[in-house]
Amino acid sequence: MRLDKYLKVSRLMKRRTVANEACDAGRVSVNGKPARASYEVKLGDLIEIALGQKTMRVRVAAINEFTKKEDAAAMYTIEP
Repeated sequence: MRLDKYLKVSRLMKRRTVANEACDAGRVSVNGKPARASYEVKLGDLIEIALGQKTMRVRVAAINEFTKKEDAAAMYTIEP
């Protein structure tokens, strides 16, 4: 699954276009490297998202094409 779609489906970002723009601006990195929106997400990947002064780090736990709002948080684990 593409990175921008994963961020949207897992509800880490509200819209896919916002996720795409964040990737283009260099605010999203995977496994320590800046990632493009077309990056293919794999289980175990560490995604870092810079949101203002905060940086959110999450590890990919599941990849689902579609998910309910209640189950979206099960797609990732938050890293310290």
